[in-house]
Amino acid sequence: MSPTPISPQVLEQALSELFAPWVQALNLKVECLDTVGVTLRLPQSDQLSRMGGMLCGQAMMAAADTAMVLALIQHFGTFRPCSTVQLSSTFMKPLSGQDALVTARILRVGKAMAFGEIDLAGADDGKSVFRASTTYALM
Repeated sequence: MSPTPISPQVLEQALSELFAPWVQALNLKVECLDTVGVTLRLPQSDQLSRMGGMLCGQAMMAAADTAMVLALIQHFGTFRPCSTVQLSSTFMKPLSGQDALVTARILRVGKAMAFGEIDLAGADDGKSVFRASTTYALM
């Protein structure tokens, strides 16, 4: 657990400083955080949509990976270099016409590895559309 609570502002700052410009272009916003993870809002955007206005899978995966890094910052109380080792994704149904809420939860953190799960749901209807399990190497 983090020695001092992390504020949403600290995570917002991490979004603007630690991630590549194309990840920043997702316009992710910290929605809430707690002791086991974070929830980000991924705004609906034509730039992130494919035919029919559906949120593209690449945006979902990038948002999921980003959310888990922020959950790790929340866990440690600071940024700790890490690298995605595995991200296994399941796309359950399309999402269109609404923002997405991306909730990353830490399952276990060891000395060298961290494990988590991510759920992406419609912000309006709350229906889950994407799930992922992740493994990170901690440096």
